[in-house]
Amino acid sequence: MWATAGVAALGCLIALEVVARRSAGIPGPLTEQAKETIFAPKPGPLYGGLALMMVVLTWRQRFIAAGAAIGIDVVFALVRWAIDAEVADGRSFGNGALWVMLGYAVIAVTRRSGRERVLLLKGVGLGLLLVIGRQTGDTWLLITSKTRPAVLDQYLATADQALGNPSWLMGRVIEATDPIGTSLLGVVYAQLAVAAIVVMLYQLRKVRAEGRFPRHHLVRTFLLIGLLGPGIYMLFPVVGPVFAYGPGASGTGGVQWAVANLWPHTPPPLSAPHLMTYDEITPRNCMPSLHTAWATAIFIHTRTGPRIMRYAGTFWLIATLTATLGFGYHYGTDLVAGVVFALTIEAALRSFDRGWDRSGIQFVTYGTMVFATLLVSYRYLPVEMAEHPWVCGPLLMSAMASVVYGYVSVTGLRQPTAAPARRQEAQPEPV
Repeated sequence: MWATAGVAALGCLIALEVVARRSAGIPGPLTEQAKETIFAPKPGPLYGGLALMMVVLTWRQRFIAAGAAIGIDVVFALVRWAIDAEVADGRSFGNGALWVMLGYAVIAVTRRSGRERVLLLKGVGLGLLLVIGRQTGDTWLLITSKTRPAVLDQYLATADQALGNPSWLMGRVIEATDPIGTSLLGVVYAQLAVAAIVVMLYQLRKVRAEGRFPRHHLVRTFLLIGLLGPGIYMLFPVVGPVFAYGPGASGTGGVQWAVANLWPHTPPPLSAPHLMTYDEITPRNCMPSLHTAWATAIFIHTRTGPRIMRYAGTFWLIATLTATLGFGYHYGTDLVAGVVFALTIEAALRSFDRGWDRSGIQFVTYGTMVFATLLVSYRYLPVEMAEHPWVCGPLLMSAMASVVYGYVSVTGLRQPTAAPARRQEAQPEPV
């Protein structure tokens, strides 16, 4: 299964490389990742990938691997300083982590055998998947901006009126709490991957001692969400309220591309929505909200951890939802779809691991139907949703709540329960 998954992943990366070059004229994930062996890497989970790989190592090997990665990075930094190489902000470290992971792949093939080789290759593959996943996501976002000039923001903004324009409301709240609220939520939003890696390391902490990976863990859900989500971006391209109704953010967008400069103080008027063109730089990455989907996955996987991890998972989910709305990156309708999306994927993975049964198949089918219905409603019924907010708003929340309830019911039935202790019959006392 691992070999098949590896071949399939390589095939997908090659296909994405071809698509990126032909459709958008940009290098694909394989090219970008190869560059990072020499050139300064983008800020991202290179050391996070190394940390995941090290779950299959002994403590002595972990210290050696970490030391080697840091040492290689120091050498690269000194060489760049010596030749006065131009380096973008934040692109200083990471080459060492990539070189160590590749080195352990060579060690696994040439110096290990049997189960030890398989375990080490799995660890290396896990770390590299996290790293290449970042490159794959970046490539997908560039493809969406190059190949989808028209966006559907007016449709979502209209449908969002059924929920009371939550992005406009939270935008004003964040503005009122600046700079404390902005700084705190900015860290939470930007460091979502770090929170995920912490949970992943906790779940995989016993891999070396047990000599095997657990059947299900957060890495799989995280990667599958990141793989499937950008495909939906292509079907439903949306840039977000701060771009379509505001000045833009992160150096992209602008009032010249917006419908009007309305966000977050003036809610959009109710009118018939239309397609609108936007620049070829801003990613169309709103529907569904993958930040919401990933934060939901983190929340789910912290439920079985210690109390502090459960509290942290709850905080991260609430803060991520607040940030995605308050910074104007998403509409409320995106968040509803993101929760449904995450729960459906998580249930499908659990059903695959433990064997598909009737309840698992029914729930995954139901979650998929709800998600598809949401997209169709946002696209073809936004005016009707905005005109009847007291009906459509509760219907949207009820649809999401039904998926949450179904997920809890199905996965609750799958949790093993201890058999009740058998009561011992009273024995007659000896005479």
